[in-house]
Amino acid sequence: MTTAEQWLQGARPKTLYAAIAPVLVGTAFAGYNASLLHFLLALSVSLSLQIGVNYANDYSDGVKGTDNDRLGPIRLVASGLAKPNTVRSAAFLSFALAAISGLLLSYRTSWVLIPIGLISIAAAWGYTAGSKPYGYMGFGEVSVF
Repeated sequence: MTTAEQWLQGARPKTLYAAIAPVLVGTAFAGYNASLLHFLLALSVSLSLQIGVNYANDYSDGVKGTDNDRLGPIRLVASGLAKPNTVRSAAFLSFALAAISGLLLSYRTSWVLIPIGLISIAAAWGYTAGSKPYGYMGFGEVSVF
């Protein structure tokens, strides 16, 4: 059975700064209009998407065998610590948490966040999963911008 520590390491905590920084910057730009609730919801969306894409990457690289000889942080599927379907479910759960937080945020701010959120979830899954993952075609870094 996969331990909580292994799941935490599988979420790749060192990558989470990339999810936190834009929310902090956006909140700073909001200035006196900033809301603690909006900040927390945006942070939940961002962190959930980052964790979801990390688990999706672990899942898809594991089933494709691209992480078999990998050095570095643990990969749950490639190392045999977790079953592929379990890691895929963790990715979908993370995306669901992002969607719930995003819907709450859009309810309190603007409906325009809904299509942005849907595109974000599709992009997160499509990075290394799906039939033509764009992360394997050299578009991963470009898509971030």
